[in-house]
Amino acid sequence: MKKIVACYKWVADEADIRIDEKSRALNFDRVKYKISEYDRNAIEVGNSLKDKYSCEFVAVTCGAQVESSLKDVLSRGPTNVYYINDEILADADGGVTAKVLAGIIKKIGAVDLVICGEGSGDEYGQQVGPRLAALLGYASCTFVTKLDLTDEGLMAERKLEDGIEVVQVQGPAVVTVLPDINTPPIPTLKQILGAKKKPTTKLSLKDIGLSRDACAPKLKNIGVLGTVMERKGICMNIDGLSIQEAAEKLAKRLSADGILG
Repeated sequence: MKKIVACYKWVADEADIRIDEKSRALNFDRVKYKISEYDRNAIEVGNSLKDKYSCEFVAVTCGAQVESSLKDVLSRGPTNVYYINDEILADADGGVTAKVLAGIIKKIGAVDLVICGEGSGDEYGQQVGPRLAALLGYASCTFVTKLDLTDEGLMAERKLEDGIEVVQVQGPAVVTVLPDINTPPIPTLKQILGAKKKPTTKLSLKDIGLSRDACAPKLKNIGVLGTVMERKGICMNIDGLSIQEAAEKLAKRLSADGILG
């Protein structure tokens, strides 16, 4: 029986973030958290493969306050979730996250396939998947839009800028999937209630051989500001001009502003 792991990140719901009008600073006071949208695709891929091939399927996460995510992720198909909840990981960058996830996956042992979202819903750094593959010594396959298992590993379709590439990968492997790969369903009431009966496995940094100093991020976020959009609000046919006259007026205005050459 093949063993599949889906990695996910517990992120702030962007719909709840407010922007201060004067300072443009982001206000997280009333923010709720959720599983990253991209990682929901990864979880659904793992769940589909579990049902199709009778694989063992578990989820993995790390961060601060991730215990709030356990019921949600288990309602989406995994039979267990392995996690590390530590405040030192609140500011973890892609390198630290990959290091911790690799430690958890090694602790699980004999994992054949690791599935990640192409990026996270907050920073979208697109680094964790490839870094994780390097740390585990696994093959790496990115931008996946279709995935199937084979006796040797997996068959995947990758979405590139100039077309679709079909690759056969010898396992074990880490793949990162694009949102095109599926539409994650909303868990049913039965699945939500069933999640309460599923086991969870809490680990510590010490359990995977990492010190807190080793989890200090290399990348420091010094600030994030909301964007400012200023519109001139000019109506080109306010005087009842024809479409052609309005278009000519618009072209002249854009040229005057240096937008058109």
